[in-house]
Amino acid sequence: MTIASKDPGKFPAETFADVLAANAMYAAAFEDAHLSARAVKGLAIVTCMDSRISPLDILGLQPGDVKILRNAGARVTDDVLRTLVLATWLLDVKRVLVMPHTDCKMASGTEAEIHEAILEESGIDTRGIEIRTVKDQDAALATDLQRMRSYPLLPTDLIVAGAVYDVHTGKIEPKDF
Repeated sequence: MTIASKDPGKFPAETFADVLAANAMYAAAFEDAHLSARAVKGLAIVTCMDSRISPLDILGLQPGDVKILRNAGARVTDDVLRTLVLATWLLDVKRVLVMPHTDCKMASGTEAEIHEAILEESGIDTRGIEIRTVKDQDAALATDLQRMRSYPLLPTDLIVAGAVYDVHTGKIEPKDF
């Protein structure tokens, strides 16, 4: 693959040729124009950005059924809370499933170790940002669920739950926190 220059304002079409070609095929058969922006199933999922996770497939859902929020480690960040405020008040979300997964890079080391790995790989010092590593995935999930349950801008009747997705079996394990 050829890497295009970082010319600001110019879309690097050569670098994204595969994506543009795939989109042309998708658009030619596109049938989802009828979908609403609202979550048909009243559900939002907070999950990891890991490419092994396909939330719609994992949970038997279709486009339009759910709002999907993704970040490294499936953490409930300030931006996730901001997005959930919008989703609950404007897009019919009534329940949230936080779904981290097994074999997650964010659970593979400490904050310092992840920063060091990035420094060694790229020469870039990332210690100015919080990576939010997860030493104990269950404890982090419990904390994130409580953070949502106590967030004053979310509806008090919002149903919040957690489950861990196993990338080796395809199963989710509900957690009682």
